Amino acid sequence: MSRARAEIGDLVQDGTGRQAIVTDIKQGRTWVLRRPSGGTAHQWETHDPDSLHVLETRTSRFARQRDEQ
Repeated sequence: MSRARAEIGDLVQDGTGRQAIVTDIKQGRTWVLRRPSGGTAHQWETHDPDSLHVLETRTSRFARQRDEQ
């Protein structure tokens, strides 16, 4: 069974161990990432989406945050 590919809004861990939110996917080839908190000032990209491990999907994150309120 293959691992789910990261989508926009997912919380992921990249190949270097950094946690990030996927903010954009450019032409299906470049995943744009940012830190989970602190805005978009520090972003980086990966061309290897298989190196991203999905920790929590966008849908799951939003549902959890809603339930915490």
